[in-house]
Amino acid sequence: MDIRNIKTFQTIIRLGSFQRAAEELQYGQSTVTMHIQKLESDLGVKLLERGKKLTLTEAGRLFHHNADLLLKDYDFLQTSMDELLKGDAGVIRLGVMEPTASYRLPQLLGPFLRQHPKVKISIHIGNTTVLGQMLYEGSIDMAICSTPPSGLDHTFEPLFIETLALLLPEAHPLASKSSIQLRDLQHEHLLITNVQCPYRQKLEHALLERGGSPYSGMEIGNMAALKYYVQAQFGIAVVPVITATPSPQGTVLKPIDDLDSGLVTGLLRKMNGSAFSVATENLINIFRTELRSSTFTSS
Repeated sequence: MDIRNIKTFQTIIRLGSFQRAAEELQYGQSTVTMHIQKLESDLGVKLLERGKKLTLTEAGRLFHHNADLLLKDYDFLQTSMDELLKGDAGVIRLGVMEPTASYRLPQLLGPFLRQHPKVKISIHIGNTTVLGQMLYEGSIDMAICSTPPSGLDHTFEPLFIETLALLLPEAHPLASKSSIQLRDLQHEHLLITNVQCPYRQKLEHALLERGGSPYSGMEIGNMAALKYYVQAQFGIAVVPVITATPSPQGTVLKPIDDLDSGLVTGLLRKMNGSAFSVATENLINIFRTELRSSTFTSS
């Protein structure tokens, strides 16, 4: 069924004649007649009895009663598609790694959603491995995470470097040192995240290469909780600087001189994925503008 034919039928019923409907719709009367004939042909029933006065058949009464709902749904769908094309509506499924999810994303999404109130965003928080798998399965459209282990199925666009530092209690012997090296962490009790966390992986590789062994660790699954365990003097932790600034009372945040740069964080997308909506592209541009560090280098 052509939606124009349905609109023509409803207009005829509202105005009471083919001629008045043709004048309002700015069609020729023959066009209006053709619309009704085509509609009746598509439905396989007669809708109107033509005579001195138009009369609805039983099928016509049923169709007329339900056609307004169909037209309203069509108009809503058309409006939604127009808004999608303009970037005013849509659904964005975003995967995000901590600490970006808690410390950076809310400040970026707030202004965006105020400007695009009809855009819906679903946020999935996980590590790079989990988010990469979700992207591969099509559960999310893109992710903000660390560099993935493989780039065969995805493209990765670096945006910024998450700087790391050592958080320790004020009374800890290392707190008074003017310079801290990775080897200083030997025999220390480190508070670490789970084995899939890219921050832990970076730290462990750096310790093996430059700090040596042994060291002991206590695993804490939530990165945001590390600073509170340091504050309670369960040990020391290498944390993203943003999560411990300002540092909790009774703790000190100090750089590790030979822990290179930090963790590269960026935008992960499917290599051959479908084109993004205008709203998604607008959000990506905000990420590029607000997250990209002017000091980032590929080295």
